[in-house]
Amino acid sequence: MNFLEERIAKDGIVKSENVLIVDSFLNHQMDIALLEQIGQEFHNRFRDCPITKVLTIETSGIPVAYPVAKAFGVPLVIAKRTPSQKIDEDVYMAELDPSIYPSKDTVIVAKKLLSANDHVLIIDDLLANGGAVQCLISLVESADATVEGLGIALEKGFQEGGHRIRNLGYRLESLAIVDTLDPVSGSITFR
Repeated sequence: MNFLEERIAKDGIVKSENVLIVDSFLNHQMDIALLEQIGQEFHNRFRDCPITKVLTIETSGIPVAYPVAKAFGVPLVIAKRTPSQKIDEDVYMAELDPSIYPSKDTVIVAKKLLSANDHVLIIDDLLANGGAVQCLISLVESADATVEGLGIALEKGFQEGGHRIRNLGYRLESLAIVDTLDPVSGSITFR
């Protein structure tokens, strides 16, 4: 069991067979030392890649992506879910899958932040169905940049996102993959 699996087993709360709450240390209240360890682990796993940018989606991906960008010494680009007056109108856009995100959100990144010269590491806190990650891939490809890989803190292995992304041929590294959640006993089975 790795450091993140140990923390999830200790402090994660199993709400149902599909819902695992990790907000006390990963994305609502943040354990900074744990996040720094996550950043270093992703740096170790992708150190062979010529990373020039780290990309995540607002908001819960930011705490995980920040220490990764810091470890690589590169900028962190945050894809915005809603148009903003503070972003240039010249943007790359991708729509979140309406079957996963019923609000039909559009994700944007200013074109000046991604170019064909960039080698991008996509980072997120959670992978379930893969809709957000596929949007981020689409943004990188719109810029003719290179997706070097994807780093996910917690993957729900019982949902299709990880399988879908791996089948597309992308390098996907998840620090903890949950295979089953038992709400009766509160137990978590990791892959």
